[in-house]
Amino acid sequence: MQNRMKNASLSKLAGVLVGAATLLAGAPLANAQDAKQSPQVMPTEWFKVCSKQGENDICNTQYSLIADTRQLITAVNLINVKGKVNQKVIQAVVPTGRVIPAGVQVKIDNNQPQTLNYSVCFPNRCIAEAELTDAMVNSMKKGNQMVVTSINFQRQANPIPVTLKGFTDAYDGPAKDQSALAERQKELNDALQKQAEERRKKFEDAQNAAKNAGAPAQ
Repeated sequence: MQNRMKNASLSKLAGVLVGAATLLAGAPLANAQDAKQSPQVMPTEWFKVCSKQGENDICNTQYSLIADTRQLITAVNLINVKGKVNQKVIQAVVPTGRVIPAGVQVKIDNNQPQTLNYSVCFPNRCIAEAELTDAMVNSMKKGNQMVVTSINFQRQANPIPVTLKGFTDAYDGPAKDQSALAERQKELNDALQKQAEERRKKFEDAQNAAKNAGAPAQ
């Protein structure tokens, strides 16, 4: 009973930051079976945001993989709650259409994978989570790459590589201020808009080339 209450409290507190702190959290998640089927992945980085929620201070060190179609491929959140409640949680955000009992496997380099169990699914994403241990944090600080693997509805593994470059500085360093986040969001939106315009131009050029090739000779 106490474990259920603890888990419910943790999910409620941890969930506060997921929608608010993740870049482009309102964007749909990619429903491709594999990341390689998605369009170009936009460059991103680890960063930390903090906020006050009642009697608790909550910090979220996060990383989001976003396609140039504005689809969020996956996200990782390391959430630290201090105050009246003191808890840590690691979350993986993945597309819907997952096999729920399988959970999400998180593997750092050649270490043994850790299973994150699904806690909630929304129309455009599912969130799996587990207690964040010091051992996991230390492994991430020493590691080069994390692989987040979910199982899609066709029971195929969908591994997503996440770089750990810059993780230590983000986790141990100061939180990003709102102006820095706003600038980062603007840069990302500008890059996504540029990608969209380039795709549109390529499509129009291909259409025009096809029309010209099929036109009768004069």
